[in-house]
Amino acid sequence: MKASDPLNTLIDQSRKARDTAGRMLAEELRGNETTAAQLKALQEYRREYCQRLQEAMARGISSAALDDYNRFIRSLDGAIARAQAALAQQQERIAASRDHWRQRQRQLSSYNTLAARRAERERQQEQRRERLQSDEITQNILARRQSAEDPSLV
Repeated sequence: MKASDPLNTLIDQSRKARDTAGRMLAEELRGNETTAAQLKALQEYRREYCQRLQEAMARGISSAALDDYNRFIRSLDGAIARAQAALAQQQERIAASRDHWRQRQRQLSSYNTLAARRAERERQQEQRRERLQSDEITQNILARRQSAEDPSLV
């Protein structure tokens, strides 16, 4: 196969597209890990803050301090809801990115299959040519032997 062959060009372009899709998928996965870690940190902080509120209430707390605690917990709840929404969106992007990568991989596999079939076809044609050449050489040798053995055939 020639380097400038259109099929090789398609294979190279397809490989680059697959690799780019793979990098995008990896970025989405990293973003998902970051978002999940942020969500977990917010949930843990909320749990700890609620525990502090319980402890403060057991000791006795003013209504203003209770309002502050509740306002901050609502603020944390909002941040948690936003982080959960961001995580859900991130997971949708991961699914789309994974599908895109799979499509590019299937396309590359198809082109590679075509190239392998073509290479096999060319190999078989070369073998046929070699057999024909070998048969011709063998026939020429036999014909020379026969003419050497029987000079009247010449």
